[in-house]
Amino acid sequence: MRLLVDSASLWYRAFYGMPETLQSPSGEPINAIKGFFDGLSTIVGRYRPTEIALCLDADWRPGWRVELFPAYKANRLDEDGDEEEPDLLTPQIEPLLNVARLAGLSIIEADAQEADDVIASLAIKAPSDVRVMTGDRDLFQLIRHSELIRIIYLAKGIQNHDLVDGAYIEKRYGIPAHRYHLFAAIRGDASDGLPGIRGIGEKGAAEIVSIFDSMEEVMDAAENSDPRLRPLHQRKLLADRDYAQIAEQLVTCRTDLELNHEGLDSWRDRANLLSLRKLGKDLGLGNTLERLVATLDLR
Repeated sequence: MRLLVDSASLWYRAFYGMPETLQSPSGEPINAIKGFFDGLSTIVGRYRPTEIALCLDADWRPGWRVELFPAYKANRLDEDGDEEEPDLLTPQIEPLLNVARLAGLSIIEADAQEADDVIASLAIKAPSDVRVMTGDRDLFQLIRHSELIRIIYLAKGIQNHDLVDGAYIEKRYGIPAHRYHLFAAIRGDASDGLPGIRGIGEKGAAEIVSIFDSMEEVMDAAENSDPRLRPLHQRKLLADRDYAQIAEQLVTCRTDLELNHEGLDSWRDRANLLSLRKLGKDLGLGNTLERLVATLDLR
């Protein structure tokens, strides 16, 4: 089984889920680091993957998506045009990644691409079952590529996570699972600054997606007054034609990235246990570090 971790999603959840008072012996914050590896150990212990990749954003606002839609994630920019990030989280990211490296874990990113695209490209090339660990619904769309792909969805927390498959999507949203990306394109996503088709909410998007297989089909139906499409939805789609033309491409994860996925199964060979324990002591990770060592079976 290949475990693909949406790393930023996990460390943000860890940061907000663990008390900010957690500090290293030198007084540095470690709540995100501790929460990240506690969560990772729980999931690795439960699913026992044979391959693990921590996936990163090389660019959280890729130029090609911004060119399609300049407002993409612009709601997350600070006054200097950088990504807004909590002051106590930023200094934790590099030591967190250092812990991962010393544990031998593969860290994968792709120039000018988001972690979602890295995950999607690694998921469809996996030789066996895939589990994607994330708090991001965008990755539900990967279900359409293979019955072997499942999403470990963290909205309810690590212990109470949902394991998302086609049946979950069909039950929760009332849509064919393989059309989730189209559903997301029409509905929009406020967290990414994506409006969707204005005036059509989640229920309307689900109704449309239950009938049509692509945005091209939806717009063709709107332009030709297809009786399967409500007149109100026809008007909303035609009024937002420019966004409709780019929406599906904008939300669809790339699956064509050429990535080096060799060695995802050999973290034990790369691990430097002596240095890992020293860093763990410096950071004050205590039981978190020893649990990680035991779960990854490091020697």
